[in-house]
Amino acid sequence: MCRHLAYLGAPRSPAGPVFEAPHSLLVQSYAPADMRRGGTVNADGFGLAWFDARAEPVRYRRPSPLWTDEALPALAGSVASGAFLAAVRSGTPGMPVTEAACAPFTDGRWLFSHNGVVRGWPDSMAAMAKALPVTELLRLEAPTDSALVWAMLRARLRDGAEPARAVADLVLELEAAAPGSRLNFLLTDGSVLIGTTWTHALSLRQDADGVLLASEPLDDGPGWTPVPEHHLVVATAESADLIPLTEDRSG
Repeated sequence: MCRHLAYLGAPRSPAGPVFEAPHSLLVQSYAPADMRRGGTVNADGFGLAWFDARAEPVRYRRPSPLWTDEALPALAGSVASGAFLAAVRSGTPGMPVTEAACAPFTDGRWLFSHNGVVRGWPDSMAAMAKALPVTELLRLEAPTDSALVWAMLRARLRDGAEPARAVADLVLELEAAAPGSRLNFLLTDGSVLIGTTWTHALSLRQDADGVLLASEPLDDGPGWTPVPEHHLVVATAESADLIPLTEDRSG
């Protein structure tokens, strides 16, 4: 399992939620509060990606624990961005601990993170993986469930699928193929932010400046709303809608 967060709104530094908040992502890497028996620490790598002044994504990843990195705090403090996504990783046994296995995953303007596990991987995903071109499978960043999930999602986005629908459909299809999976996703292109809750926690904070989604609240202050289980969050800088994830995918 992992911990992750994403922000969309007025430009701000990712240093606050990643390093400075009382229960920042840094704290969650070594003292998470709600892993739900999915591990104890998140020490198998980390990543941070943000949109620069050109509105292009910039990414920084390492395969080591976040608390060992001396460069990122100052780098994050020098950034002011209207959208960013950060994650710390607790690798599933049997999956590699490498930089390429760390979120955020990227494609063009898209940033993606998966907090959870696909049960029965890789066998449970074999049938779904057949829908991808062989070249896509050969180009996977890492031999992990999250990397394959990202390949499936980005293929749908490239084909023109509406992002929220693409995410919702993929969650339901993965659950059908691998029941009991943990499928908390974060996806953003700098203009929309999409999150899911599927067998893991996610909290929402929305104010005049923007929207923040995080695996765990970053402090004890007011304004945090737990996202209900089996829900989709679709947010812009000004609003956030919570939509049930159901088998009804019409419309």
